[in-house]
Amino acid sequence: MRAILLASACAIAQAVVITPAQAQAQQQQQEAAARSGRHDRDAAKLDEVIVTATRREERLRDVPVSITALSQEELNERGIVNYDGLATATPGVVLNRASANFNNFTARGIATNGYGANLQSTVAIYLDELPISSNGNSTILDPSLYDVERIEFLRGPQGTLFGSGSLAGALRILTHDPDPTRFAASGLVDLGTMSEGGLRQRYNAMVNIPLVEDQLALRIVGFSRHEEGWVDNVGTGIENSNSLVQYGGRAILMWEPTDRFSARLMYSREIANPHDSSLTNPTRGEFVRLTDRPDLFQSDMVNYNATFEYQFDGARLTSSSTQSDYTGLFYVDLAGTFGQAFPFALDADAWDKTFVQEVRLVSDPGGRFDWSLGGFYFRKRRDVDFNYRSDEAFLAARGITGLPDEYYLRSGTHFIAHEVAAFGQLTYRFTPDLWVTGGLRYGTTDAQGFTEPGGYNSNYLTMALFGLSGPITTFPIPEAVGVKAEESGLSHRLSLSWRPTPSVTTYAAVSTGFRPPIVNARAGAVSTLDPTDIIIPDGATSDNLTNYELGVKGRWFGGRLLADVAVYWIDWSDIQVQANRVSDSVQFATNIGGATSKGIELSVVAIPVDGLTLALTGGLNQAKVDDLTPAEAAISGAVLDARLAGPEFQGSLRVNYEWQPVSGVTANASVAVSHVGSFPNSFPNTPGRPLVPLATYDDTDSYTFVNANFALAFDQFTVAAYVENLFDDRSVNYIHPEAFLDGRYGRLRPRTIGVRVGYEY
Repeated sequence: MRAILLASACAIAQAVVITPAQAQAQQQQQEAAARSGRHDRDAAKLDEVIVTATRREERLRDVPVSITALSQEELNERGIVNYDGLATATPGVVLNRASANFNNFTARGIATNGYGANLQSTVAIYLDELPISSNGNSTILDPSLYDVERIEFLRGPQGTLFGSGSLAGALRILTHDPDPTRFAASGLVDLGTMSEGGLRQRYNAMVNIPLVEDQLALRIVGFSRHEEGWVDNVGTGIENSNSLVQYGGRAILMWEPTDRFSARLMYSREIANPHDSSLTNPTRGEFVRLTDRPDLFQSDMVNYNATFEYQFDGARLTSSSTQSDYTGLFYVDLAGTFGQAFPFALDADAWDKTFVQEVRLVSDPGGRFDWSLGGFYFRKRRDVDFNYRSDEAFLAARGITGLPDEYYLRSGTHFIAHEVAAFGQLTYRFTPDLWVTGGLRYGTTDAQGFTEPGGYNSNYLTMALFGLSGPITTFPIPEAVGVKAEESGLSHRLSLSWRPTPSVTTYAAVSTGFRPPIVNARAGAVSTLDPTDIIIPDGATSDNLTNYELGVKGRWFGGRLLADVAVYWIDWSDIQVQANRVSDSVQFATNIGGATSKGIELSVVAIPVDGLTLALTGGLNQAKVDDLTPAEAAISGAVLDARLAGPEFQGSLRVNYEWQPVSGVTANASVAVSHVGSFPNSFPNTPGRPLVPLATYDDTDSYTFVNANFALAFDQFTVAAYVENLFDDRSVNYIHPEAFLDGRYGRLRPRTIGVRVGYEY
């Protein structure tokens, strides 16, 4: 099969031989031309997209990595303000979105489900130098994407340069530097209405202020979103309960006193408050859910970053220090576990303090050798208060007494994790058109959990389940120090690149990635409902992944036909999975054998006539479990040949036409069609019950949705009308794998019609 895939890649390369980044450059150039009222289609200028995926500035077509790069202009044009939309623009990627502020990306099929309880996502998300996806499956901030320099989505493992967590890829959100040469300002207002909900309001603004000409500048960005929901919660009686309020901003101060030295200081804060989950129960209605109180996945993140750069003769030194303070709420109704028979919920409050330090020395380009060396340090402390609750009215009605309040279990825990690594990359050019690149990263990781004093448990679940009344029995949870999980390992990347013609680059690469070990929050806990059930283990060791890839990037017909083709084969071993204790639904992490993922990704852009652009992305993937012992099958619910949680086909087609109706005005009309195939929400069997089918096992829908846009660009203003999900498709695009939720199904956002008004000075 490997040989067939590689042969297929070569055949496609001969047929297509082209790059999506060049298309993005062309799109940027069209937009610049639109603002000035001119059309410049010099194909020689279309392929100069610069990315920093290798920690140095390089043309995207020279980087032996599958990358999708999106400029701020393209984000605005597509209406992408957060993670929504990024997946459809990136071949081989889907977004698992349980609700606002609860997101996991899947790339190349590398995921066991879309939820990943207790697990770090297989795709690392970086906000500049800060990995914000290190929170595992808990609430992860969905940051504003206004006034960013660029979005880079790197597919395939990026462990050499981006460390743990970048098992299947890395999403980089790169904020915009201040400009000390001129005053600038911009704004974007987006107002829309949904077919099943209320008003969408999005407001964004930026001001760039030069303080000392050519040396010192301040850039301030602010945003606010208020989007009324479309889901009715019949338990709380709230219509459109999943409304979202999100706001925040950042300030960046840039000082460049000389050509050699620069200092960049950034402060940012974002607060995201979804008022309820978007998950529904189809038996109650298409957009209907039932909880006794709103489920809350809310977050507040504050970041401080200081980046210093110094240009030596022949190399550039970069030091980046980031401190992040994060507060998250994870309030979820668990009563679905027992068929809503009695109140059972978790109110978890989390506080993270993260510090990241990275130092890099990168050689200047030119000559036969390019090299980079770096060091990385990561420390994170996460405090979580787990508060399991009943309801005071229920306790009174049942005659259950003896609790200090409605909470029958309180447990304070904290976790401390470290990662220390050294990395380097070297490129040797045999000729200007033939070069080899090798990279290594050696690092150590550790994680340890602590149970704090003062917590207690009780026999509430037994009393509620069997209809008992009277005084409840409570017992203390002792203070404890968990086992410290420590691992060391090497990640590597090796690639060979060759340009058969000046406009075509081919490459072959092998790369590795990993995730750090996990400690279980309730390690050693015995079930109060069934003491013979599984005792929660200490945690899971690292899992590892090796990716073999062939790719082609290039352009034909003077830049009017562009594409990026990649074929890959992935071996994934010691897979970290979520398991679930049957008696009381306590989740924990463990490892199972292995899986193989193989596929092809394609991005093509064609400009058949001036003004008309056709952009096509597509990904074919087959990912299955291929190594599994009977014991691993029993605890995880996996079976041999079980599909992983990614679609076999995902793709999009975007048609864009640009023209000048009158002098000084540019019109733009586009239609985008996106398709995502169905995929399973979990393994097929019940964890802990060998060969018993999982009652919550299901497949998402295979769905296709359409977005359309019409815009007029004037000198400084742009006015656009848009429709998202034109045909109001209601397909299921996410299914939660756990039975504790009454509503486990997510659907496409209903049709939204709106207008955007942008301003640039």
